[in-house]
Amino acid sequence: MDDLEHVILLASDSPAAAAASPSIRAEALAFCARARDESPPSSLLRLCLSGIASSPHAQVHFWCLQSLHDALLRRRLVLPDDLALLRSSLLSLAVSSHAGSPPFLRNKLAQLVALLIRLEYPHVYPSYFIDLLPPAPPQPGPTDMFARVLISLDDDLLSQEYPRNSGEAADAMRVKDSMRAQCVSQIASHWHAAAVTLRTADPAAAAVALDAARRCISWIDVGLVANDVFVPLFFDIAMSPGSASPLAAAAVGCLSGVASKRMDSRAKVGLLRSLLAAQQGLGSPDNGLKMAPLVIAYAAEALECHSRLGPSDADGAAALEMLEEVLPAVFAAAESGNDEDVDSGSVLEFLSGYVSTMKAPSEKQLGHLGRILEVVRVQMSFDPVYRGHLDVLDKIGKEEEDLMAEQRKDLIVLFRSICRVAPAAAQLFISGLIVTALSSAEASVEDVEVALTLFFRLGEAVGEEEIRTGAGLIGQLVPMLLTARFSCHTHRLVALVYLETVTRYMKFMQEHVQYVPHLLGVFLDNRGIHHQNAHVSRRAGYLFMRAVKSLKAKLVPYLDTILQSLQDVLSQFTSMNWPNKDTKFPSSEDGSQIFEAVGLLIGIEEVSPEKQAQFLTALLNPLCHQVESLVMDAKARGLEESSPMAISLQQIIVALNMVSKGFNERLVMVNRPAIGIMFKKTLDVVLQVLVSFPSVRPLRSKAKDMVEFLVLVNQIICKFKSSASAILEEIFPTIASRLSAILSQDAFSAGPASNTEEMRELQELQRTLYTFLHAMATHDLSAVLLTPSSREYLETIMQLLLFTSYKHRDILLRKACVQIFVNLVKDWCSNSEDKVPGFRVFMIEKFATNCCLYSVLDKSFDLRDANSLVLFGEIVLAQKIMYERFGGDFIVNFIAKGLSGVHCPPDLAEQYYQKLKGNDIKAFRSFYQSLVERIRPQGNGSLVFR
Repeated sequence: MDDLEHVILLASDSPAAAAASPSIRAEALAFCARARDESPPSSLLRLCLSGIASSPHAQVHFWCLQSLHDALLRRRLVLPDDLALLRSSLLSLAVSSHAGSPPFLRNKLAQLVALLIRLEYPHVYPSYFIDLLPPAPPQPGPTDMFARVLISLDDDLLSQEYPRNSGEAADAMRVKDSMRAQCVSQIASHWHAAAVTLRTADPAAAAVALDAARRCISWIDVGLVANDVFVPLFFDIAMSPGSASPLAAAAVGCLSGVASKRMDSRAKVGLLRSLLAAQQGLGSPDNGLKMAPLVIAYAAEALECHSRLGPSDADGAAALEMLEEVLPAVFAAAESGNDEDVDSGSVLEFLSGYVSTMKAPSEKQLGHLGRILEVVRVQMSFDPVYRGHLDVLDKIGKEEEDLMAEQRKDLIVLFRSICRVAPAAAQLFISGLIVTALSSAEASVEDVEVALTLFFRLGEAVGEEEIRTGAGLIGQLVPMLLTARFSCHTHRLVALVYLETVTRYMKFMQEHVQYVPHLLGVFLDNRGIHHQNAHVSRRAGYLFMRAVKSLKAKLVPYLDTILQSLQDVLSQFTSMNWPNKDTKFPSSEDGSQIFEAVGLLIGIEEVSPEKQAQFLTALLNPLCHQVESLVMDAKARGLEESSPMAISLQQIIVALNMVSKGFNERLVMVNRPAIGIMFKKTLDVVLQVLVSFPSVRPLRSKAKDMVEFLVLVNQIICKFKSSASAILEEIFPTIASRLSAILSQDAFSAGPASNTEEMRELQELQRTLYTFLHAMATHDLSAVLLTPSSREYLETIMQLLLFTSYKHRDILLRKACVQIFVNLVKDWCSNSEDKVPGFRVFMIEKFATNCCLYSVLDKSFDLRDANSLVLFGEIVLAQKIMYERFGGDFIVNFIAKGLSGVHCPPDLAEQYYQKLKGNDIKAFRSFYQSLVERIRPQGNGSLVFR
């Protein structure tokens, strides 16, 4: 044993271990593991009992107890003599335990005794609890040890708060039933004696005894503790100023256990009534602070009784009266901010249930709703200690913001419930918060932020019509909000929620146009776009864009004022002072939001053509001059991808794109073509960037950036149609060369490799490319592909389109490619001549066979899928167009090499020809679908595409 003791000390946290080398400690750990796992069970038992009896070291005692627990749990100790020796030794240790021994040893001993009880009580040894029960008068050591055994038994077996398997549940039921029959009343008497005797002499021992009692209340006869002996004692301990905090908390826990005891609702009403009678003023705020768990549990149980029995039942009505009597205490507990004693989740669950019972709140209930709103406000408020972190939004601030967002979810649901049952009360409460925040120069960030947040949430709860008309107090609150300037408006949290709240009530301005100037002030002064915080400024730009979209025509009278207010923001993009490499640029998102808003305003048809041209000239000319200057300077000095000049060029392109979004196609092409000419000239200037610096972001070989540029080109095509041919002829070779370098059929791959970020970007680029080609084919721009500078890329494009048309897993992309081919056939082929040599053969031998036949016969083509049926219709149309343009060449090849190759009977092939020649496209489609369904089972489900 001496050797083992030395090794255990080396393997533990003893001074000897601290002085030993890592290799020695590792060897000691291995030795201890072998001694525990490889020793014969009887030898291990005697070795451990000897160590407990003879060693003075707590580390040795713990190792011995842990090894015995492992051996018992793994059923290595099974011999009756061994178990009898273990039982007698442990009971002797437990009974003689003194309060001075380390808590971790007492806990481990208790855990081991509890395991023996589970295995042997009562069928092997029925006297466990009789032996362990401390004699009167209770002494601290035995009382503490007995309580720890009960607590370990509860944790490891009896408690229903943890999931248990069927074996554990059966063992728990056996132990509980036996204890109820044998010794629970004696144990309850011991708890009372321990509380009375030790509350002053040893409060810690008394507290652990009452904690054990609390755990047992849920399954013992409640009358053993819910009586004139225990309940007054519990209240006296809980309320006495001289009670130690752990002891007072344990007494409150016992009372909460009594209140929460499961029973018939009528019996529960009687129990709750008795608790109320035992402690006068239970519902006082002072009691709420001292006995928070009790008053919350009491209120929740009273509410459940009321819900079960109903308001018309006498006991149900009494339950509601008792609930309302303790509400002041509940509110005091909820508002205390004491997270240790108050379970905010339980409070919120109760309050939500209470509000849900209200239909037409009485005056008294309206008062309670006001207090509940205050609870919501308090629990939704940030802790001032994080104020600085939330302003700069560092790591700590971000974590706190995320935590509060999660915490507020259920609170917001409760707030909406109050708004639903008492909208006037909710509006009055928020009005008070806003007035208080505005009237006090010392209003805190946290108070203002939560007031505005609740006002925002009110906007979600009321209807759009109520906002528009300004129903209730909204008509007073919104104007108050628009002119508000809070003392803490510079803080990021306040500024952001203020802007979001103003935006939420935007519809109010549609009916009350006199407040539009105030709205513009919010976005354009230092509360919005000109706020000192860049994050706030960026968000303000986005929200201003939404305001412009919502109010458009109502903003026209203020257009000069708006543009003047935004002059400094717009000038960031027109400054001719090139910054050095360390200069921080605003992101393209910042600029794009402002420019989109300005474009929307200028593009309104209510703006006169002269004004439109004036504003657009003032906006576009500086941008174009900056592009020209940048290009000249970059040609002289070179242009690196990440240089400030490259970033400036990208920003300008994005800004111009955003401006163009505000002008609809009809306006620039039909009503006011002079505006369209201005945009075309601007595009010519921008093309200098693409031609001179193909490696600049919009055209460099990165899929994500290329997508942005193609989207811009697609918008140009849709706006200018064939008028954009000259521009496309100039830029298409650049586009095609870049795409050929980064796109291949590999990007169509499936499986895990297709789920990488890079692969997803490539696939997005492919989708955008097909949208681009589709726009060209459907807007009379296919001739661009035939220009001398574009011809070299034609074969690559055709092969990519072909592969996509029959093989891509995205059905909608396949449909787009089929439509592209159909339009190209119409544009390039006639009955007499072809514009593109070889294209007719390509369509007949490659497209017709692979796309129109093999792809629909493949087992992956689902004729029950809606999108697949749409694609099937496009394939049918393609065959009609090819027959019209190619005639017999198409028919001969399709029947001889296509249908014959897939074992189509000659009579069906003849029917195919006759249906194709006919004028009824629906009849041909129906026949072709039946043909596919008939020949697909003949071994054509997995064809090798050519």
